[in-house]
Amino acid sequence: MKNQELLGKITIEEKVSPLERNKLNNTFVIHIPDPLASYYSRFTEVNKPNSILLITKTPTSFEKVLRATKNINQIENLNIDGAKCEITIGSRKHSGIRIKGIDRYTHIEQIQKAYQNQGFIFKKNERIANETDSLIRINKFFKLHKIEEGIFQSPNNKDRFYIEIPKNLDWKEFRDLTFEIKNNVRVTNYDIAKGIFYKNDGIIDMLRLIKPAITLEMVKEIQQKYLEKLA
Repeated sequence: MKNQELLGKITIEEKVSPLERNKLNNTFVIHIPDPLASYYSRFTEVNKPNSILLITKTPTSFEKVLRATKNINQIENLNIDGAKCEITIGSRKHSGIRIKGIDRYTHIEQIQKAYQNQGFIFKKNERIANETDSLIRINKFFKLHKIEEGIFQSPNNKDRFYIEIPKNLDWKEFRDLTFEIKNNVRVTNYDIAKGIFYKNDGIIDMLRLIKPAITLEMVKEIQQKYLEKLA
């Protein structure tokens, strides 16, 4: 089947850390670790940024982020992926730009300056601890390869699958159900997040699965557990 691209939103729970160097002075920049790193060594030094959040002074639109990112890639000869995001830390909610595709930490300041030239104003630095609990929502385009009805795989990352579910879950429902299912499936050490796809006929609720060398059989086992619980 052909690949397709859908607009959607993903919600993840992550332990994030502040970036203290390689950034514009007195700006708030956050690093999101690679979800697969926890299955190898979360605490080794990361030589290449996974995802970086550039926190903005005020909320921005997805359209503005997309237009600015396209311009920056052309002007700076880069290939970064920018998306609108929100991050909640404790009772504080921040808005910003989620950036992927940064080759080196030393490029972050250059990228910040480029977004400033596109009209973005960054939030002043706030102190947070390393490995701080957060809830992150990201608006983005998803590149998908349909494997079969209700199951998609990322064409760029074979360890990443998406499964459709029949109803929306609030975050507490999702966490409680996920905890129960993780204790009742043979599949271990997988990362899961909730999200939605926007389609012509409405919103599709979905779950994103990541696991090194994950197989379709594993995906189906997890999918079946959620479908049974949500029936």
